Order: sequence, then C-alpha cells, then structure tokens
Amino acid sequence: MSSGQDPVFREYETDSSQTSKLLRKFKETPFVPIGMAGFVAVVGYGLYRLKHRGNMKMSLHLIHMRVAAQGFVVGALTCGVLYSMFREHLLKPKE
Repeated sequence: MSSGQDPVFREYETDSSQTSKLLRKFKETPFVPIGMAGFVAVVGYGLYRLKHRGNMKMSLHLIHMRVAAQGFVVGALTCGVLYSMFREHLLKPKE
C-alpha cells in the first residue's frame, strides 16, 4: 500500500499482533471457537475409540467420526447465526 493512501480497514491494521486479532475475532463470533473445540474433541475421542472399536470396520468407524465432527461444527455455527440474529434484531433498540 502506498504511503499516500488511507487504509481501507483501519481498525484491522491498528492491531499489531496476531494474538490480539485472533482474540478480537473470537469475541465478535464466540461460536466459531466453540465449534473448533468441539471438532477437536470429537476427533480426539474418535481416535481414542479407534483402538476399542471391536469388529467394526475401519471405514465405518471413520465415517461415524466424520459425521459426528461435522454435526458438531454445523450445530455450533447454526447456534452462532441464531445468536447474532437474536442480538441484532430482537435486542436492538427500536429507532
């Protein structure tokens, strides 16, 4: 960016560290880190259960694990969208 131009997204360029940007983004959308943590938890549990799957085929176990992880992430994102709609439309004071 040349020095003669004003930055387009000034609030994004004022933060100097990646950590502060990440924390600000998590505060704006709290259900994204919840979805990410749930995904990691489901995958971790699935990998733990991989040893004790009995006579279940590996492909079937991996399919179940993938569906559970995707379901948790989609559910968390859906809750996030509903929460943001609630916050913007119902809690917003009428003008």
